[in-house]
Formats: sequence, C-alpha cells, structure tokens
Amino acid sequence: MGDQKTLLLAIVASLAILLSFQFLFPSEEKKISKEKTEYQDSVTPIPEQKKQIPIPRKEIINKTSRLNINNQFVAGSLALTGARIDDIILKKYYENLEKDSENIKLFSPKGSNNPYFAEHGWVSNSKEKLKLPNSKSIWISNENTMTPENSITLTWDNQEGIIFKRTISIDNEYMFTIKQTVINNTPNDLILYPYGLISRSGMPETSGLYILHEGPIGVFNDRLTEIDYDDLEEDNKISEKTDNGWLGITDKYWLAALIPEKETGFEGYFQSFLDGNTVNYQASYLGPSIVISGNAENQYTSKMYVGAKEVVILDKHENSGIPMFDRAVDFGWFYAITKPLFYLLNFFSKTFGNVGLAIIALTICIRIVLFPLANKSFKSMSKMKVLQPKMMEIRERYSDDKVRMQKEVMELYKREKANPLAGCLPILLQIPVFFALYKVLSVTIEMRHAPFYGWIKDLSAPDPYSIFNLFGLIPIDLPSFLMIGIWPLLMGATMILQFKLNPTPPDPMQAKIMSMLPYIFIFLFARFAAGLVIYWTCNNILSIAQQWIIIKKTASSNN
Repeated sequence: MGDQKTLLLAIVASLAILLSFQFLFPSEEKKISKEKTEYQDSVTPIPEQKKQIPIPRKEIINKTSRLNINNQFVAGSLALTGARIDDIILKKYYENLEKDSENIKLFSPKGSNNPYFAEHGWVSNSKEKLKLPNSKSIWISNENTMTPENSITLTWDNQEGIIFKRTISIDNEYMFTIKQTVINNTPNDLILYPYGLISRSGMPETSGLYILHEGPIGVFNDRLTEIDYDDLEEDNKISEKTDNGWLGITDKYWLAALIPEKETGFEGYFQSFLDGNTVNYQASYLGPSIVISGNAENQYTSKMYVGAKEVVILDKHENSGIPMFDRAVDFGWFYAITKPLFYLLNFFSKTFGNVGLAIIALTICIRIVLFPLANKSFKSMSKMKVLQPKMMEIRERYSDDKVRMQKEVMELYKREKANPLAGCLPILLQIPVFFALYKVLSVTIEMRHAPFYGWIKDLSAPDPYSIFNLFGLIPIDLPSFLMIGIWPLLMGATMILQFKLNPTPPDPMQAKIMSMLPYIFIFLFARFAAGLVIYWTCNNILSIAQQWIIIKKTASSNN
C-alpha cells in the first residue's frame, strides 16, 4: 500500500502545485516604493490624459493629419497634432482563427473606444511661463511615411525663439527610437526635463490566467516590478527613482514599453485617475534636467517598444543593453526551467515544422533524461506487485495488531530490498517540468494559435470538442466543465492503463479512490491547453511501455 500512497500523494501534489504555486508566489515582483521623492518636485506634472466621447477608430484616423508608419511587422500612423504615436496594427497577428479575422490593433487614438497611445515631450520648472509643445501642438513633418530606411523629423516652433525637433525612426520589428532636440535661439539658458508616457483608458480585457501578470510593469535598478490594475486604482500614483530600466504596460501577448536614455537616470511613474466612470492608466517617466545654453541646442534620445512579446526579439534587445527585457514575458517562479524549455520547444518546432510534434519530441527528451530514475522506480513498483500476496498475508495475519503488522511489512521490504517510496521520485521531478511547460504554452506568443493535426487548431487553447455533444455533431452549447475532448479522454485512458500496471491497493477504499482518479483528471485536464494534455498523454504512453517491459523482465526473473 505504501507505494500507492506515495503515487497518489505525488499526483495530488503535482496538481496542487500547478494550481496554487503561482497564486501563493506570483512572481519575483517587488512593490516599488510609494514614498514621494524630492526629485523634480517643482516640475510641472506630466499631463494626465482625459477620455472624450468615443468616436469610431477609423473615423478619427481618417479625419486627422497623419504620417504613416510601416515595416514588416507593424502598420499604423502618427498624429501630427500632439505628435502622438496612437495607431499601431500588428501585421503578423490576428484576433482569432477565423478567416475574416482582423489584425491586432494595439494602439488606438485618443477619443476612440479604449484609447491607448504614447506621447513624448518636455516639461519645465521655470517660474517664467515657457511655451512648450503639448497635446494640441501641430507639428510639421519632413516626410509622409516612416520606415526602417526612412526616419521622420517633426518640427514645432514656439514663436519665442525656441524650436523643438523630434526625429523618430523604427527598426524592422517593434522598436522606435525618439530623439528630441531643443534649439535655443535666445541668449538665456534653458533647463528642461524630457518625458515619455503611455496612456490607456478603461480596464482592458485580460486573459483571466492567475499565473500571468497583465498590467503596469517595469524594471528599476535591475528589479522587476509588476503592479495589478486594481492595486494601481487604490494607490493612484506610484513612483520610483532609478539609474536604469524601463517601464510600460503589458498584456498576455503584447507590450508597450518606454526605454529612457541609458545611464542618465529617470523617475518612473504609474498612475491611475478617474474620468467619469472610466479609469485611465498611465506609465510614464521624467528624465534628468537637460541644459540648453543660449544660442545652442541639446537633445535627449529614448526608445519605445510597441508590439508582440516575441522572446527572441526581447532577448536581442536585452543583449543590447535593456536590462531584464525578456521578463516582459511572465516566465514566472520557475524561470530557470521555463525559459530553456521554451527555447528547446522552439527549436523542435522549427525542426519539425509543427509545435505539436515539438511537444512530442520534448516529451521523449524528458523521458530519456529521467530514464534511469524511472527505470529504478518501475523496478521497485514491479517488485512491490510481486510482493503483494505476501503483504496481504501479513495484513490478514496481524489484522488485530497494527504495530506488529507495520513491523512485519517493513521487514519484508528490507528482506526483499523493495523501496515503496521509489515510485514517487520521477513524478516529483516532473512537477517543475510540467508547470514550466504549462507556462510556456500559456504565456508565450510563439505558442499562440499554433496548430497540431486534425481538429486541434490552437495548442495553447483547450481541446475544442466534447464527448457530450458528440464532438460537435450536436449543435448545443455546453458549460465549460463538460467540454471534454478527445485528447483528455485519451489521457484518461492512458492513466487507467497505467494504474492497472501498478500494484492494487489492499485497502478497498484506497483502491476505489485510485480507480476514480483518472476520471477526475479527465475533467481537470480538459480545460488545460491541448498541448499540455498531449504532453501528459505521450508521457503516460512512454511510461506504460517502459513499465510493461520491466514487469515482464521482473516476472521472468522470478520464474
């Protein structure tokens, strides 16, 4: 009975850890300080954006003066009024798997439904009123289109001897570079502070995954900070002074991030404010003081990432000097396992041309790594099965003396060199791998909409069919707990077969519980990503094959 108890405990523990670990330890996040700093206290606050009566997105874009943005991944435009980047469409990604699905619209202009945009500019702490560009300033552009080969320069003259220029370029992926130049044609020195902000109106629709952070995010002094929307609503304003880092707003698959100039330091802000019944969220930074001498010019250069959280691209930018930029993808507490697992899965995916096949290949690799331990475990379980008649005999003989019964059982284990705990170790070792794969399938965009074969069109989503509507033949809507597809059923069948190869628990109640466990797991796994169910099913099949061979060898050696 000991080995069955350990097996049961291991399986229950694996599920418990899967469902609760991130809830108890959501990330390495550390709340940034809410203490007010003395840094730029007298500087005019960064403007908080206010929501207007919603107008259709397309209508706003068509009726405003704009210049186009275009590269292989991004299409969109920049509004000349306010010089806002407020129209970003992702060419590679679609809302869903339908043929007529629209591309992801990441940024939308102020005044539309759910505005989401970026703005850059300058503020001053001068007592003298200085005319600076604002959200209503109309800029003049030297070009009509921004491409990787063609940057644009915007110009605004305050008519008081100061000219503001903004040169914006985009690479062939998702990174913008913004160089802000101030030309001071007056004899007096100026002190200005550069800022950048990302503004979002309304609570965005989230994935609902408790293992995933969505909302304000940043890295300050090499420390990851993640703030929930609800917490920001309570605190209203959170700030931190830092020597390096970045900040922005993250969704499950998308990121908008500001990257201030390196090594000059900045103060980062996360803010929320109410506009009617709508809560607006803002991530912004205030840069260091920039002195523009009389009859001279000075500049400040920052970057901005707006696009998909593709791991390879994020890693490339991290290697170029943006600290911890890959943490925009929520790899979680098992980061040291999850990220290498992603790269291995991504390698197999490119090799075989299918993520489902990559998952199967990954399963085989994991089984090879764990083969020695699994072999030892299955040998122990096979020996326990052979010893089961003797154990039953001891239990019947000493049924009235539990202490003597346990002593005799332990003597039997010792005499036959059987270890009832050996079956538990391989399962326990697979728990972090299982959870890491769960994270990879759940949070990385490379797994989004990745098809397998047949009816599985998205390995990051649950099996879409159900036995209760005859796998789609009966057109009825079912509650989510009844959506039990083919792959969860296959997984349940492999678990039943696997348990039949194990020693039967002598306790009738325990035997009944063990016999029910596969059916419970069918319902639980039915709502997991199909890729995870495929992994567990293939893992069970390989375990069954290995266990069956060992049972045959053990039986032959005992004859």
